[in-house]
Amino acid sequence: MAGQTLSEIRGLLAAAGLRPQHRFGQNFLIDLNLMRKLVAAAEIVPGDVVLEVGAGTGSLTELLLRSGARVVAAEIDRGLSAMLAERLAGAPNITLYTGDALAGKHSIEPQLLAMLSEHAPGPGGARKLVANLPYQIATPLLMELLHVRPPLERMVCTIQREVGERLLAPPRSDAYGPVSVVMSVLARVELLAQLPPEAFWPRPKIDSVMMRIRPLPPGFAGPNDAADFARFVQRAFQHRRKMLRRGLRDAYEGDVETLLASAGVSPESRPEELAAQEWRTLYRLARSSVR
Repeated sequence: MAGQTLSEIRGLLAAAGLRPQHRFGQNFLIDLNLMRKLVAAAEIVPGDVVLEVGAGTGSLTELLLRSGARVVAAEIDRGLSAMLAERLAGAPNITLYTGDALAGKHSIEPQLLAMLSEHAPGPGGARKLVANLPYQIATPLLMELLHVRPPLERMVCTIQREVGERLLAPPRSDAYGPVSVVMSVLARVELLAQLPPEAFWPRPKIDSVMMRIRPLPPGFAGPNDAADFARFVQRAFQHRRKMLRRGLRDAYEGDVETLLASAGVSPESRPEELAAQEWRTLYRLARSSVR
């Protein structure tokens, strides 16, 4: 269980009568050095409970199991999930979930969350995400995992480069948007590595990156405010090129001009011009006015 080479992955799929499914975003990580880097960046200890989304043929899963952590592995492809169940049947610290990790664009599948919740971390351990994420679910999944309960201590993953750029984008840049704002307020984000297409099979047509995300204590007044903050920012960004007063009408039911004046923000500003902490101030004032 030291990670699977390309020939081993091909053999496993052929023996099971399977092939990579583009609709599931199946691009298997085949660079074993990068895979080991991914696991090392998570700093896994035996007491950890690790969520893996997109387990595929189990190459990364096997490395995670060797660390001694409890692994909750999600795989949407029923054929691959059945193969994993057979291959890992003897492993005592694996829980397999078959299905989509997302119940919708803005929620994690409750059954998967229940599986993650039922395993408490051991002494010195924490809950973490370690995954080669399917491209099409990376953004909504990471956004939801920022404020999921039980909370994750860190997330280490491979994602498409464009998404990584959004996570780190500064104000006034083309990539800056609601994902950038929410990540800046709710987490610390690090770029760990650039991954070329040949690190995967089948080769994607785009580059990828490896990221480490450390969720922060939200510091909001209510238990649901982190999720509400994300929705507030997303609604206000629906008209990113227009003046902020326009977007805020979709996110705030009160007097927008008064809200902006209280926050010290020009009503002629555009959403892409505000720094993350200005967004946090706007949200705090908006919430306090309706409580």
